[in-house]
Amino acid sequence: MSEHTGQPAGQRAGQPDGPAAEEPGRAERVAALRPGYLADLAGGPDRFFEPPRTACPWCGSGRLTTRLRTTDLLQHKPGRFVLDRCEDCGHVFQNPRLSEAGLEFYYRDFYDGLGEKKLGDTFGGRSGMYRDRAKSMLPYDPAPKAWLDVGTGHGHFCATAREVLPGTEFDGLDFTDGVELAAAEGRVAHGYRGAFPDLAPQLDGRYDVVSMFHYLEHSTDPERELRAAWRAVRPGGHLLIEVPDPESRYARLLGRWWLPWLQPQHLHFVPVANLRRRLTDLGFTVVAEQHAEPHDPVDLLAAVWLALDHAAPREDAPWLPRPPGALGRAGRVALLVAGIPALVLGTLLDRFAVRPLSHRLGLSNAYRLVARRD
Repeated sequence: MSEHTGQPAGQRAGQPDGPAAEEPGRAERVAALRPGYLADLAGGPDRFFEPPRTACPWCGSGRLTTRLRTTDLLQHKPGRFVLDRCEDCGHVFQNPRLSEAGLEFYYRDFYDGLGEKKLGDTFGGRSGMYRDRAKSMLPYDPAPKAWLDVGTGHGHFCATAREVLPGTEFDGLDFTDGVELAAAEGRVAHGYRGAFPDLAPQLDGRYDVVSMFHYLEHSTDPERELRAAWRAVRPGGHLLIEVPDPESRYARLLGRWWLPWLQPQHLHFVPVANLRRRLTDLGFTVVAEQHAEPHDPVDLLAAVWLALDHAAPREDAPWLPRPPGALGRAGRVALLVAGIPALVLGTLLDRFAVRPLSHRLGLSNAYRLVARRD
């Protein structure tokens, strides 16, 4: 699950998707899935959401304001989503939150099924980012023996991190079948499938490092995940967390086009001060806070892509009542091709103009904490 960060799934600057880019057999797979999706949607959207909260899930305050209203800008599944902000602690959270039925519906065919190939290709191409994440632990534990990556997805981080830490055994945990594939292909030594808090009792004190890279924002109960991490990390070991930064200026400047909002899958956005305090309360000591290092320079590229993709006629998907016609497909390709100069400009600005100054300008889209279990 944590592997989702980066460019919009399956996209590269100047390479819009379209009929020519579809993998073989996709049309048949979409057609086979359509009756099931339409049956799910026939009952209406209410069952996909829990009742709205009237208090902040982080601090309990009732002083809530609406931060953002948006739609599913990546898969374009039906639905409207709201993020609220707590005026007392700054926590941002989805409200109303997806129910169990909603989580199943909106995750389906994103990381697995129809989306597995696109996401796998995207994650497999982020080796530089994965090496940097592994290197961030070297000043605090240069030779961990056992490392658990929570939300490991297909295990690409673990496979790359072994290049940095060849003496470390990497295990992975995820609730999707990607972790089983990661174990079968040798990217992780052992793959645990399930919810981390439920599996934590069997992992007591087993790991020198537990990592959560862009995992916590997906959780329905972040504090429960942190307690599970405290249990799995041995005394003196470290917890390594990376999450989107809701205080990034890009979050305000780009609005709904800021990729890390990733609705409806991201449920919680925790300001760094809140997470530091909660880790301290749980028995950790924060030994490092980083903002420049975890910044992923894709904000402008992603914003342009999301806007183009939103404006273009839809590509075929099983949650649409019927496939798009030839005119719609041609219009989509034409609009995306016309947007290539903007995609290229966004890429250049991201990488060469903004990245060196991202932290100084308050534009870093993520932060990373390293915390030692006392």
